[in-house]
Amino acid sequence: MNQVYQSQRQHFKNQRTPHISERLVLLQKLKKSIKNNEAAIIKAIYNDFKKPEFESLTTELLVVYKELNLFIKNLKKWQKPKKVSSDLINFPSSDYIYNVPWGHVLVISPWNYPFQLAITPIIGAIATGNTVVLKPSEYAPQTAQILEHILSEIFKAEHCQVIQGDAETADHLLDLKWDFVFFTGSVSVGKIISQKIAKHLTPHCLELGGKNPCIIDSTADLKLTAKRIAWGKFINAGQTCIAPDYLLVHHSVCKELAQHIKSSIQKFYGDQISLFDDYARIISPKHYKRLKKLMENHSLYSGGDFDDKELYIAPTLILNPDLKSDLMQEEIFGPLLPIISYETNDEIAEIVNSFDKPLALYVFSKDRGFQKEMTQNFDFGGGVINDTIVHFVNDKLPFGGVGNSGIGNYHGQFSFATFTRQKAIVHRKTYFDIPLKYPPYQSTGLFKKLLKFFR
Repeated sequence: MNQVYQSQRQHFKNQRTPHISERLVLLQKLKKSIKNNEAAIIKAIYNDFKKPEFESLTTELLVVYKELNLFIKNLKKWQKPKKVSSDLINFPSSDYIYNVPWGHVLVISPWNYPFQLAITPIIGAIATGNTVVLKPSEYAPQTAQILEHILSEIFKAEHCQVIQGDAETADHLLDLKWDFVFFTGSVSVGKIISQKIAKHLTPHCLELGGKNPCIIDSTADLKLTAKRIAWGKFINAGQTCIAPDYLLVHHSVCKELAQHIKSSIQKFYGDQISLFDDYARIISPKHYKRLKKLMENHSLYSGGDFDDKELYIAPTLILNPDLKSDLMQEEIFGPLLPIISYETNDEIAEIVNSFDKPLALYVFSKDRGFQKEMTQNFDFGGGVINDTIVHFVNDKLPFGGVGNSGIGNYHGQFSFATFTRQKAIVHRKTYFDIPLKYPPYQSTGLFKKLLKFFR
């Protein structure tokens, strides 16, 4: 670990980072390698937690291919220095903003989308000229192996290297001094990382989570709403940072919507969900036990089935749980969906504002005034009106949180901005030099008069 760390630091200091044309070649090679290893990637993710092939194709590979294509197409344009107007005081000069790499980057990726959430930040970091160490999640070991295989095929260790290990490994890596740290994971771990890297004043991007509200008023199309909520919540067995964490439903349609969601689950997964191939499992015994405990002492509207051996928990609906229960005080991150009825908009505000700022917020309504009130009155990372989680796929939108749900954003050009910093350069001309700025100062009176124009 230390050897890789030192070699990468030296590699960047010696300005051996590949030229932009070489970086584009590396991105092409990465794309080709992923394509050649598609079957192995899908198998690895399935072996880690039985993720359906369709979900691996759409939420893992498609997102990565889109990101690669975008960088390959636009990197030269994004990398060009931006000329800005010069200040009169510096006349004559030419002024530029350069986007330059941070340097030595650490990426710590999670287990819930173990390929996509590792490779997507790697693309941005490598494309912009950084060196990278990737620490994938130990909870998805098969995917970590395929990540190491692919990246070691293309990159030298001093440029990009995978280091596998558990929390102790991550802890040791975070004791080292990095130029930039990118982390995707839980709020609790994000806080630990932020504290550890603060001693070096390390810039960072934290993609975290939170209790994402999904608000449904009485005007919503209930059948379509139910289908879109069930899809966004139970894809990946609810192990998605932007999945709806709880529903706030107008009391006049609450039970009807719950019934439609129950029907949607049945249509999606059938009567024997535990035998259905298109439904993922919980990643580990630790996470499985936590979710089982969250279900305790609640009246279940539907679902609640589980299998300890398979780490299986059925899509589960829970009506009007105690707001002080662990279910409502923690981010759920699993296939449990609390449904809470409300009567007034003030009740919505009271509940949403009782939690930290979420990563996402969703509104289902035909009422434009209600849509506007819900999306403007609350602070959150990103959101959707009349659907869930789909904002993630638009690479023209920044993806990130606010407050407890994250710091910074990425995807597409926002990834380019995250993995670079702006360097200002003023190119002064030599054919003319203003003598007034040099001592002895003979023009104080004149500058006092000029100052009036700036006051």
